[in-house]
Amino acid sequence: MGFGPIPRQQMPNRCRLVNDGLSGICQEHQGRFAAYAALPLTDISAAAAELERAMGLPGMVGAQLPGNAFLTGKDAETMRPVLEVANRHRALLFIHHGPRPGDAFPKVAGDTDNARRRNGTLDMQASLSSVMVTLCLTDYLASYPEVMIHVHNLGGNIPYEVERMDHRSLLDTPKEELPSARFRRAKVYVDCNSFGPRAIEAAVHLYGAERIVCGTDGTEFGCDWTRKALAEAQIGEDAHEQILHRNAAAMLARHATVAQREKAAA
Repeated sequence: MGFGPIPRQQMPNRCRLVNDGLSGICQEHQGRFAAYAALPLTDISAAAAELERAMGLPGMVGAQLPGNAFLTGKDAETMRPVLEVANRHRALLFIHHGPRPGDAFPKVAGDTDNARRRNGTLDMQASLSSVMVTLCLTDYLASYPEVMIHVHNLGGNIPYEVERMDHRSLLDTPKEELPSARFRRAKVYVDCNSFGPRAIEAAVHLYGAERIVCGTDGTEFGCDWTRKALAEAQIGEDAHEQILHRNAAAMLARHATVAQREKAAA
């Protein structure tokens, strides 16, 4: 039995049900889980209101947002009401490759040669690269200093392409700060989901180990793969431990401290 699209008017209620259920799981297994809220992105005002509500639920640390909402600065303008709520609560936002409501997706039709490779790697990584350019090479996040952003899959292809970006910048706009410097100091985290040791090494070189968290995208898909990749990456033991454990723990601990202060103030 299949399920069709959820009617627009039902989205806020469906998201509330999902978020209440996720919070219930977090409470039932206290200390083991934290959750990102689902938001009704067909209506950004409703999405901001649901994030406001969800941040008051036990176990909720932020929300997941689609990468297509940040492909350009113009796209990202629509998301400002959500970012404003997230900033007030010092929330975590997980930006994952995916469409906004109404976007054609996936981009490559199933009858195209190598459709899974084109959609699942080529387009995904290129799209995430565009997300990182929006977040790191514009001043979009300047208004939201308390938000913690996490982009998956090493932030696209940026670790491989940044040297060319720097070269083009030196030729085209020599008075501007180099893209590599701006990526390095941006307050954006990435994860190492599904990547191998050489890619992780490149990401550590660009972002710094303190900006990378362990990502697996599910137990069967990548836990063993990611552990092996991290073990083989020539990044040093301290960087290995940062990525495998410490960075994510620090992110969650930061939010937990904020939540405790808000609860005490209430």
